[in-house]
Amino acid sequence: MVVVGADVHKHTHTFVAVDEVGRHLGQLTVAATTKGHRKATCWAWKQFGRDLKWGIEDCRHLSARLERDLLDAGQLVVRVPPKMMAEQRRVARTRGKSDPIDALAVARAVLREPDLPVASHDEVSRELKLLVDRRDDLVKHRTATMNRLLWRVHELNPAWAPPARSLDLAKHQQALAAHLADLPGVVAEMARDELTDIIELTGRINGLERRIGARTEQVAPTLLAMPGVGVLTAAKIVGEAAGVTRFKSEAAFARHAGIAPIPVWSGNTAGRVRLTRSGNRQLNAAIHRIAITQVRLDGLGKTYYEKKKSEGMSTPEALRCLKRRLARVVYGHLNTDHQAAAAPHLATAA
Repeated sequence: MVVVGADVHKHTHTFVAVDEVGRHLGQLTVAATTKGHRKATCWAWKQFGRDLKWGIEDCRHLSARLERDLLDAGQLVVRVPPKMMAEQRRVARTRGKSDPIDALAVARAVLREPDLPVASHDEVSRELKLLVDRRDDLVKHRTATMNRLLWRVHELNPAWAPPARSLDLAKHQQALAAHLADLPGVVAEMARDELTDIIELTGRINGLERRIGARTEQVAPTLLAMPGVGVLTAAKIVGEAAGVTRFKSEAAFARHAGIAPIPVWSGNTAGRVRLTRSGNRQLNAAIHRIAITQVRLDGLGKTYYEKKKSEGMSTPEALRCLKRRLARVVYGHLNTDHQAAAAPHLATAA
């Protein structure tokens, strides 16, 4: 199989093809557009046939369109973390750094690591990810606006300060608006404007939450039934997983989420592990929220957590063990929901 490595940039993409032992076979630079991607695909098919594997430096928005175009063309695409390219360049005989050198490093990293994550074109998870990310951005904007408003209210009259974490409720918004209605001065004017922004942002956030909830109930009912999983957490997991079928096992899913422990032992210290800081931190945070919730609720999660603590583990160690167990459960629920969604289509095809 020929491997084609891609070094992606905002305006151009550079491709380098290598054989199974890493020998350079050819290279091409195209515009970072769908037309350019088709040109690269035709070049690779004409030069090397259709039995190809494409390795793409995982650069988020820079590589997203290229991935979709290659997947639409029926190609196998894997994602290469940028840190692996740096290591490949360090040990290579070729010195320096350029787009072809980087693309060659991507291709050779694919050959060296056969278990890299496979890209998939999953519209459901992409839709939920976009909606959840947009809601998170609006919440951050609203929080910053609330903080500015509270300082202005404190300057005007500290007694008018609303209760903590209440400015997203219509009752407290209206009460504060009544206090600010007829006050003169620039500070009061800025406070009224910011309160108007908060009310508008709250409406948009609530609308997104309703949309996310309705969509999540359709695509992840089994995951939603899991103790400690709310609508936003389930939507975050589905969106960040980006298609559960791309993981070969629950262990691969746990590693992607940064939950699988890292071995750190030698000689007589066999069996020691430590926390990993890598992986998808958003997915890790979602499973962490589930773990924290289950520890507070009566059930299997709390029982498992207390069992680990009774074995002599510290609180962080027991929580990490619970998260690893929950990753296995979440993976199973995602597979169940995926198979349930695919069943009607399979029945129709039959």
